[in-house]
Amino acid sequence: MHYKKITCIHERRAPLFLSYTWLLKRVFTRGSSMKSIRVAIIVLSMISLCAGCAMFGKSKEYQPLDISHLDNLQAGKTTASEVLEAFGSPSQVVKLSNGNAYIYERSVSKGTGIWLVILSFGNYETQHDRVVFFFDNGDILTHYGVSMNAGEASYGLPF
Repeated sequence: MHYKKITCIHERRAPLFLSYTWLLKRVFTRGSSMKSIRVAIIVLSMISLCAGCAMFGKSKEYQPLDISHLDNLQAGKTTASEVLEAFGSPSQVVKLSNGNAYIYERSVSKGTGIWLVILSFGNYETQHDRVVFFFDNGDILTHYGVSMNAGEASYGLPF
């Protein structure tokens, strides 16, 4: 019968900075002086502090507003139903004393983070695209405002 030798992971030679077992064996089998114990504690602490993960993320629900429809809108002539046809249903409808306001809002959120064993750093930024249409009591457009900042959301350093 032919047997194959199975090598245990601990028998293989690993790089010094990755092997906890090598460091512990060296410290405690060759005479444990205070200096070698201090070095072991410092090295193990540094390895533990550097262990962690990083994260990058972006919200997926962003659908940009098509502002090319704004060229077809005229104050005093465009109706609320024409705005609804061009932009769809608004995010919010606000009842005002002299009419209504339709608010269309889209946002982009981007985040970065680093998680270490003891410390965590994070950065999260949200930017919005907003179009607000103001209508009088007869549902005729009086004016509108536009703020397009969602393209400026960025991944920043988390510290």
